[in-house]
Amino acid sequence: MDAIFGFITPLFWGVLLLSLLVFVHEGGHFLAARACGVRVTEFFLGLPFRYNISHTSKRIGTKFGVTPLLLGGYAAICGMDPEQAPHAARVLSRVHEAGAISVDELAEQLEITPDEALEACVFLMGWGSVLPVYDASKGEGPTSKYYPSRYMAPARDAAGNTVFDGRVFDRAGATGDGEPWTPPMGAERFFELERSHTYVGKGFFKRAFMLLAGILVNLVTGVTLFVIAYSAIGYNAPIDVNIVGSITEGSPAAAAHIQEGDRILAVDGTAVDSWSELLAALGNRDAGATVALEVWSPSQEESAEQRLGPVDRTYLEAHGSTHTVEAKLDEDGLLGIGVLYHTMRVSPMVAARMSVDYLVQTAQGVAKLLMPQHTKEVLDSSTSVVGISVLSAQAAEQGAASFMSFAALISFSLGFMNLLPIPPLDGGKLLIEVIQAVRGKELSVKAQTIVSYVGIAFFAFLFLYMLRADILRLLH
Repeated sequence: MDAIFGFITPLFWGVLLLSLLVFVHEGGHFLAARACGVRVTEFFLGLPFRYNISHTSKRIGTKFGVTPLLLGGYAAICGMDPEQAPHAARVLSRVHEAGAISVDELAEQLEITPDEALEACVFLMGWGSVLPVYDASKGEGPTSKYYPSRYMAPARDAAGNTVFDGRVFDRAGATGDGEPWTPPMGAERFFELERSHTYVGKGFFKRAFMLLAGILVNLVTGVTLFVIAYSAIGYNAPIDVNIVGSITEGSPAAAAHIQEGDRILAVDGTAVDSWSELLAALGNRDAGATVALEVWSPSQEESAEQRLGPVDRTYLEAHGSTHTVEAKLDEDGLLGIGVLYHTMRVSPMVAARMSVDYLVQTAQGVAKLLMPQHTKEVLDSSTSVVGISVLSAQAAEQGAASFMSFAALISFSLGFMNLLPIPPLDGGKLLIEVIQAVRGKELSVKAQTIVSYVGIAFFAFLFLYMLRADILRLLH
């Protein structure tokens, strides 16, 4: 049971860390979409799921919440789906003229099939242009896996804006949900007006900004975490002194009754005055070898200046006692002692420069994925969510600064991985936008769908490859 919890606990925290960073990434898309006047119907921590905890904003209509599938996050930006509905313009006008209407009535009045009417309603619901009407007697509801059979017009002001359009929405002169509203501009013009509030209705530069915003937020988040870790919290730096900083439980040092704070003055008669000299003196010893250690133990608490500063024999004799112990090295040839650390802080500017160095290194590592001669090398050194979970648990054990630094590196990696020109990543979507801009027309839905499926299959392969490598590393 302990082994199971020992596996599940770090996995949970690793998944939670990734979910929060993906949520931050999606937050960049959300903010950029709102800045560009694009509707966002949902913004959630976790993957889409029928059951969730949520709150709908009265100001912008977006539903904010969390789902139990903590494997990421998402922002439902209207118009991101390349799918189209040929009868959407006519259905849009008819729903608003009626206020609320069933799919069967739409099909009959517009002389289309019920499937075509439903397709248009679902498409428009994704734009925030129509709202679902649930019939509980038919088992319909927000958690149902089936689309409702009835739809209604959202509240609109005289200009046709809805609550999803934020501050431009005139609440005082608006209709209510489900009330008839006759478009004063005609069906096609009304449809184009709705399209202008979506991702697909914006120009190339605004689309590119919305795609790159998530990546930018990840990079900014990483830099911010580094600055907090190195300038506010501080990080542990090793001190090159011959003082024992830690003792491994059950180690040869523990068996020899060496304690934290002791100084090791000599190894087999060779004097050592620093940690590096101590390591050199202990090096190249066979497993199980016995070493004689001259150890000085303080008799009272030393000040930081005394403890870390240079000392002589006179000081040692006055402030402690010296004795010799023998220790048998373990099977790895180790004594089981750790270096002494102290907390260091740097200025925010220095921390920012340090974070930029890490950022550049991460970008170079991700870029190698696209170089065939380095792809396998990068994959072998990369890790899946399992490996990230183990590393995040180890980083957390080392303190807040270590964990935040690790989170910053993951944020950098997440940002640059999303920049790869492979759909459905942001970089792949941006590549499609560039191709469409050069061609002067949009790629077909079929072409975009095929490319996305290829990208999904490629990333499924990468995930399984890295997961296999993680499992083999853990087993060994």
